[in-house]
Amino acid sequence: MNISEKLKQFYEQHRRDLPWRHTSEPYKVWLSGIILQQTRVVQGVAYYQRFIQKFPTINDLAAASEDEVLKLWQGLGYYSRARNLHYSAKFISSELKGIFPDTYENLIGLKGVGRYTASAVLSISYNQPYAVVDGNVYRVLSRLFNVKIPIDSGDGQKYFITLADKLLDRENPGNHNQAIMEFGALQCIPQNPDCENCIFVENCEAYGAGKVNYLPVKEKAIRKKDRYFYLFIIKQNNHFLIRKRKNTDIWKGLYEFPLIEDGEHINWMEALHKQLLIGANHDIIVDMELCGKPHPLTHQTIHSKFVFLRLLSDSSLIGEGIQSVNYEDLTKLPVPKIIEKVIVENEAWFLGN
Repeated sequence: MNISEKLKQFYEQHRRDLPWRHTSEPYKVWLSGIILQQTRVVQGVAYYQRFIQKFPTINDLAAASEDEVLKLWQGLGYYSRARNLHYSAKFISSELKGIFPDTYENLIGLKGVGRYTASAVLSISYNQPYAVVDGNVYRVLSRLFNVKIPIDSGDGQKYFITLADKLLDRENPGNHNQAIMEFGALQCIPQNPDCENCIFVENCEAYGAGKVNYLPVKEKAIRKKDRYFYLFIIKQNNHFLIRKRKNTDIWKGLYEFPLIEDGEHINWMEALHKQLLIGANHDIIVDMELCGKPHPLTHQTIHSKFVFLRLLSDSSLIGEGIQSVNYEDLTKLPVPKIIEKVIVENEAWFLGN
C-alpha cells in the first residue's frame, strides 16, 4: 500500500483553501504553525489574516509592541505562544537580519518552536525531509497500524516520529505533511469517522479490529482545578482601574481589573478594603454583580465574579501596578477573553455617568 500516494490523491480532491497554503514563505508558514497550536483551523484563519495584514513581514512583527501583539492575539488563548512569537521575531530581525533559519537546529532553538513547527517550516518552505507529527497525524497513524502505545508517553512519541518518518515522501515532504494532516482533520476525525468511505478502509488495522474509536491512546488524564476570581470594575471620574499581569500565571502580559483570587464564597467587600487598600471612608456604590460562565482551560477552570463599582471620593487607590484609563484606552488594551466579553456586553455602564 502506497500510503503517501493515497494521501496525495485525497489532498488534491479535498484540500481546503487556506491562506497559508498559497505560499511557502517561511515567516507565513511559521506564523500559521504557531497559531494552529491548540487552535482549530476555522478559528485560526481569521487571526492569521489579521496578523499578516498588520505585520506583513517578520520585521514588522518585530517592530510591534508586546501590547499590540497580545491585542491582536486576544481570544486565542495560550498567550505564551504570542509572547514567544514576538520574542523570536525580534531575534530573527535583529540577530539574523530578518532571514529565517533553514536548519532544524536553528529553528528548534527559537523560542516557542518545537518539533512540529520546525518540521512544518523545513518541509513546506525548504523542501527538507522532516515529518510533521501533530494530533491529526497521531490519530491517523495509530488507527492505520492499530498502535496502542500512548501518544503522550516518551516511547509513544519516539515511535510515532519514527513511523511518520518512514512513510514520508522525501521528494515532496511539504505536500505529504499537509496531506496527512488534512486527512486527519477531514476524514479520520476523533469520533465516529466515516470509515466505510475511507481511502484506507481495506488497509486500516484499527477498522478491521473494531478499535477505531479507541485510538489513539493517552495515558495521562488531565486533572483540572477550580479557581475563583473576583474582579472589581471600579469607575472613578469616568476612568477605570486596571493593572497588567506580570507573574508567570495565566494571562501574563494582559490587562485585568483589580482581581482577588480566593475561595468559592468570600466577603468580597472586606477583601476589597483589605487587599486593594480601599479605605472604609471611601464612598462606594455597588451597581451590579455578575457571575461569568465557567471558563475551561487545559488544566483549570476559571469561575469569575464581576463587581461593578463607582468610587465617589477622589482619593487614589493604593495597589501594586494599578493605573487609571478612560474607556477608549481600555478597549485598546489586550485583555483576557472573559474580560473582553464583560466590557462588550456592558458598554452602556462603561460609557454612562
